[in-house]
Amino acid sequence: MTQLAIAGGNPVRDKPFPAWPVWDDTELEALTDVVRSGGWSIFRGTKVRALETQFAAYQGAKYGEACMSGTAALEVALRVAGVGAGDEVIVPALTWLTTASSAIFVNATPVFVDIEPDTYCIAPEQIEAAISERTKAVIPVHLYGCLADMDRILDIAQKHDLVVIEDCAHTHGSRWRGQGVGSLGDLGCFSFEASKTMTSGEGGMILTNNREMSELCHAYINSGRLRKGDRSSQQVLGRNYRLTEFQAAILLAQLNRLDEQTEQRQKNALYLDKELGKIPGISPLRQDPRVTRQGFYAYVFKYNGEGFQGASRGQFIAALCEEGIPISPVYEPVPLSVLFSGAAYRQLSLPVTEEASYSEAVVLPQAVLLGTQADIDDIIEAIRKIWQHADELEDLELEKYRNVVARGPDFYTMPAKS
Repeated sequence: MTQLAIAGGNPVRDKPFPAWPVWDDTELEALTDVVRSGGWSIFRGTKVRALETQFAAYQGAKYGEACMSGTAALEVALRVAGVGAGDEVIVPALTWLTTASSAIFVNATPVFVDIEPDTYCIAPEQIEAAISERTKAVIPVHLYGCLADMDRILDIAQKHDLVVIEDCAHTHGSRWRGQGVGSLGDLGCFSFEASKTMTSGEGGMILTNNREMSELCHAYINSGRLRKGDRSSQQVLGRNYRLTEFQAAILLAQLNRLDEQTEQRQKNALYLDKELGKIPGISPLRQDPRVTRQGFYAYVFKYNGEGFQGASRGQFIAALCEEGIPISPVYEPVPLSVLFSGAAYRQLSLPVTEEASYSEAVVLPQAVLLGTQADIDDIIEAIRKIWQHADELEDLELEKYRNVVARGPDFYTMPAKS
């Protein structure tokens, strides 16, 4: 008779999932070319410009401006949008904290709103309810690969004259009604940080269809200097947020793999949706037909302990990790984090965000979706096994697994279980 690994049985899986990042001689040769060229920065090299052109075209935008990180991209986008002291920026309560902190960087105030229960993306009706005379911009986040309802968000923004800045850090390659994310709003911001589905360790990109905004992005990234004219003097108060030629060379190689990897992730995610939906207590997130291509940064599903004899999400996560499956909870609500610990933020009503963050949502990292169907079958088998033996979780003490339950296993490489 089988027994849960956390109760002393054998794990479903004892080998690693695909490692991340994926690379080969293409990256090595590209880096070698940059070294030999002597053009290591945008002033003498060609890779950054090529990346900006190719990535913008890939996402369906006219202009791309590369920078050092996704955080820098958000800050620059807000500056270009004219957001500053006294302004408010509407952001989702469930996101990575820099979506909100970028508003603080430009002396604006982030205004947190709740999310939709079936996608965990910002709720359009909550955006409209939060608009005040000080609201200047809204940052919809395409979270974990699910896309925010851009139809409704763009309508609201047009009605209230708001700038829309898409946070696309989780959705490289995704399309809404056939159009690439990042090209739907006024500006779109991407991250190339180590865990992202297109990476150079660090890096970022801003997309826009507005030439004037593109020129301003370039200036803010490039120490305040405009692309044309007197390049020795600052025209705006910018910073050095430039991407290097080395990073751009890696990203050009990564871009060439993105189609194939996106298709594999989407195929495996749809298979998980189908099979996990058959297990009591497990619910996949909603598939929106307007999302014509979905680039998954992670695979997220809902956990309901009633289907597992009352076992908590923490007990479920600990048990699944012991079965050899890397899994973690979602982000904590940003307004309830230490950074935003003021009383005003603590009084916010965010029922959907809090339910997702504290008891419902669980995350599989994107690299597992690059595996074979046999790899995905191991995930399904492990969850079924826990469901069948949920009674073994009743007395499980979580203190031993506190770190795993809080943040999950290594999000980057997912090493073999020791």
